Amino acid sequence: MSDDNQQKWNRLSKLDFRSKNLTKRMRKVEGATVKHAHKFIIKRWSNILDVQQRVFIWVFTMGLLITSTGLQLMWYDQSYKTETPANNGTYAEAILGPIDTLNPIFAKTAAEQSINYLMFSKLLRYDETGHLNYDLVKDIKINDKQTIYKITIRSDAKWHDGTKLTTRDIDFTIGLLKNPDVRAVDIDNGWDKISTKIIDETTIEFTLSSTFAAFKHSLTFPILPEHILGKIAASKIRENSYSQNPIGSGPFKLSFVQNIDTESGRKIIHLARNNIYYGSKVKLSRFQMHIYESSEAIINALIKSEVNSAAGVSSADIERIDMKRYTVLSEPIHSGVYALINTKSELLQDVDIRQALRLATNTMAIRDKLPKNTPELYLPFIGGQLFGNDIPKKSEYDQSKASKLLDSKGWKLNGQNIRFKKKKELKITIITVKNSEFEQVLEILAGQWRSLGINVETQVIDPANTSKGDVQEILQPRDFDVLLYQLNIGADPDIYAYWHSSQAYPNPKGSNFSNYSSAISDDALTSARTRAESELRNAKYITFAKQWLIDVPAIGLYQPTTHYVTSRNTYTFNNSNIFISSIDRFSDVVNWSVGNQKVYKTP
Repeated sequence: MSDDNQQKWNRLSKLDFRSKNLTKRMRKVEGATVKHAHKFIIKRWSNILDVQQRVFIWVFTMGLLITSTGLQLMWYDQSYKTETPANNGTYAEAILGPIDTLNPIFAKTAAEQSINYLMFSKLLRYDETGHLNYDLVKDIKINDKQTIYKITIRSDAKWHDGTKLTTRDIDFTIGLLKNPDVRAVDIDNGWDKISTKIIDETTIEFTLSSTFAAFKHSLTFPILPEHILGKIAASKIRENSYSQNPIGSGPFKLSFVQNIDTESGRKIIHLARNNIYYGSKVKLSRFQMHIYESSEAIINALIKSEVNSAAGVSSADIERIDMKRYTVLSEPIHSGVYALINTKSELLQDVDIRQALRLATNTMAIRDKLPKNTPELYLPFIGGQLFGNDIPKKSEYDQSKASKLLDSKGWKLNGQNIRFKKKKELKITIITVKNSEFEQVLEILAGQWRSLGINVETQVIDPANTSKGDVQEILQPRDFDVLLYQLNIGADPDIYAYWHSSQAYPNPKGSNFSNYSSAISDDALTSARTRAESELRNAKYITFAKQWLIDVPAIGLYQPTTHYVTSRNTYTFNNSNIFISSIDRFSDVVNWSVGNQKVYKTP
């Protein structure tokens, strides 16, 4: 054994492992442990509690301070800031197509006309109140006979490319509207009877052959750029590249066209804010017009949140809108839906049959199936366009009286409840264009007339289906007995284009679809548009309305409404706005926005 190991053994051997000594040693250790615990823990426990209390008070104080600071900031935010519609947003609207051209003088569809409104300026526009107001115009001076209009335009208007807009552009545009080679959409404002004279860059003079009371309403045509189209042959303007990539002077300019599906016509027209626009600063930085081929596609776009809004939603589709996400705004427009009766049709030349049809038409039952508060319409005018106590009263629905009238004229019911007269069946065809609302009204109207004993056939024309003939191929030759159709009446009561005999077939541009002819009516319509005095015009139009009700060239069914769907984070037109047509929803588009922002309150 080594010396080191021996020493360790000797020390270990000296330890006393007897139980009494071991117990004594353990008690000493226990006593020392208790003594230290008492000294360092128990005696100092009050100190720990005191520290804990101090920490709690500190934490509570800091929490109170943070909370009060937050409340103060909230109070400050509410007192000195307010939430307003945000600027620089992107607005996306869905609308029914197609879009074949972006040149406004060829615009036919609602989509084309909407793009027209956003991109192009006019001399006058309808404002939010439904009245004419200045757009490009700065001042108008009219001579005593109201045959010369001297118009001064703004000097700060520019085209999207920066070129100054002048009276040369206005004169050039009117020349296009006059030129039959251009094939512009005809609005029958009689420009061929109006001469123009450029005084200077901002002044132009219009000279009329005679007083035309509604002339100011003719000044709502879009202006085209002479510096771009001036050298293009009139017959080539429609096909020119400008029709797909136009330059305007309105609040928005074309950015690009995105073709999504060429087969269905699905596309997006991307517009950007025009930063050199002469009017109020536009809040939106971008406007997207989403073009869809059907109402079903528009509803699906709303469901999928592809768009912020949708225009022209049919009354039949309103109930499918999720009201938790969207708001539906319904506004009447200055139009009328009529059953236009072809007075040259073999059977309907008879005024007694036309009167019987009106007596058998329950317009209240039709309006009950349309959105709530759809306005009544029984005259060729919009409510409010005529005034005084001499306005003719409507003919009330009376099927019994209608039946007796037909009986008295020899139209008797047979065993199948169909009326005949000398073996001639009382059979008529009602035609309308494809539209869910019109189709619904068509079935109601046909049912009412069938209950009178008339054999009624119905036909729906789809303008998109060119294989079955264009709508104009039916409208122009008046190839129908009755046409369920909408007439755009406008802000002024001048309805010459729809009811004067000169506008009947075979006039290639006439819109007298009823082929209505009456010497009394012709005289009243002609006289009314050549008188500026409102009372004299009103008297003439009342004379016409009375004769119109006697002759029954049409049956007024209702005043249509336009339905606009918007998401709840968008700001568009006000509910108090008055629409002349559906595109007048854009009358205050410069103020539209998407979303909100915080701004300081104005002292």
